[in-house]
Parts: sequence; C-alpha cells; structure tokens
Amino acid sequence: MPLKASVFTAFLCIIFGANAVAIKFSLAGLGTFTNLGLRFSIAGVFIFLWAKYNKKSLKIKKQQILPLLLLSSFFLIQSSLFYMGLSKTSVSHGTLIANLLPFFVLVLAHYFIPGDNITLKKGLGVTIGFLGIVVLFFEADQVSGDFMIGDLIILLAVFFWALNAIYAKKIILNFSSLQITFYPMVFAIPSFFILACFFDTQMIKTIDTTILGALFYQSFIATTFGFVAWNILLRKFGTTSLFSFVFLLPLAGVFFGVLLLDEPLTHHILISITLIVSGIIIVNK
Repeated sequence: MPLKASVFTAFLCIIFGANAVAIKFSLAGLGTFTNLGLRFSIAGVFIFLWAKYNKKSLKIKKQQILPLLLLSSFFLIQSSLFYMGLSKTSVSHGTLIANLLPFFVLVLAHYFIPGDNITLKKGLGVTIGFLGIVVLFFEADQVSGDFMIGDLIILLAVFFWALNAIYAKKIILNFSSLQITFYPMVFAIPSFFILACFFDTQMIKTIDTTILGALFYQSFIATTFGFVAWNILLRKFGTTSLFSFVFLLPLAGVFFGVLLLDEPLTHHILISITLIVSGIIIVNK
C-alpha cells in the first residue's frame, strides 16, 4: 500500500477503536436497540445524500437482494450482541475481545475461502491472540457477574461479525462499496426499532449534548465516513493489506477508555493487549 493509503487506514482503525467509547456514552441515555436504530437511520440518510450528491447509483438487481438480506442478518445479530455486551462490560474489555475478529476470520476462511489456509505461523498468531482473551477472563473474577456475561456476549458478537466478514469477502466483487455498506444497515433498521419496542425498558432515558455527540460520532464518523472509506480501501487493496493495521484497534480502544471513561489500566489488560497485538502482527506478517 502507498504511504498515504497506509496512514489513512491507520487513522480509520483509530476511529473504529474509539467508537466503543461513543457507544458507551450514548447507552447512558438511549436503550440498546433504540441506539442502534437511530445510529443506522442517521447513517443511512447521510450515505443516501452522499450518493446522490456524487451521482453514485444505489440501484440493485433482483439477484442481489437475497445476498444482501443474508449479510443484513449477520449485521443485525452482530450489532445487537455487541451493544448488549458493551452495556454490561468495560470499553477496554469490549474492544480487546472485539479484536479477536481477525483470528475468527482466519479460522473461518480456512474452511470457506478456497486457498486461504492456516499456516504454522498463522496458527501460532491465533493461539497467542486467544491467550490474550483468556487473560481477560481471569481478571473477570475480580468484577461482577454482569461483567463476565458482557464479555461472553461480545465474544459471541465477534463470531457473527467474522461470519459477516467472510460472507462479504465472498460476494464483495458483485457489489459496489456503497451498496455493501448501505443496504445491510438499511434492511436491519426496522428490526432494531421493533426490538427496541419489546426489549428496551426505556427507549430514551435522557438526551444531552454528550449523548447527541456520541450518537453523531457513531452515525457519521464511524459508520458513514468509516464504513464507506474502509470498503473502498478493501476493494482497492484487499483484505490482507487492511487487516495488517487492525492491531491499532485494541490500542485505540483501551487508550480512549482509560482517557475518557477513567477505566482502570490493569496488569491483565496490559498483558492482554501485548498478546493480542502480537498475535495480529504474527498472523498478518
């Protein structure tokens, strides 16, 4: 990748890493599914307006609907589980567990993507990365049961996120970056609001500038700008090149969690960061 593209990819990873902090802020005032519905409704409007302004077509063919609906289902499950888990655990834990994604993708790709096999070095990287998460669960003995449950829910969310990534990788050449960003979230929006009516004890608890700012960050910065830019880079440079930068995600997530939410930087978290980042680097090297 050229230097400019590399720097921009690193910047996107920092944006994505910080998004967990924005989610945590907004969950203080919005129900889990209400937050998701609002986030992706706002993002959908931004993306639609951006497409119209740049004269980008959003039209899809009949045969494209079913793959997009399946992708949307994965998206709905992964997003719901991640927000539910993050409402119970810390940003540091949530971000670190979310960074098992490259390892889940690697294992699933071995079975579902022809020629994308696990080598000895990749296997070593996966093992080291998973050990980083095991360290976190040892720390969970020191906190509440909800904390442990939140960690496990996020772990399940990451599995579905990996399924999403694998399926997207298989079909992405048949879609534009805009289509594969826009339609999964738009198809999921009605389900988010239906779930909000049944499962959010309070859809809107309180609204202030912090919550609105956090919602804007999720909707525009991380989703509209981030997802579109990431998918454009994905089509141009491929999965391997982009995923070599994802070691920045856990660093950014923990850094902003400590800085903005006063979360503790424990020995377990430092060891976990070291193992996960080492595993990601080994896998991508």
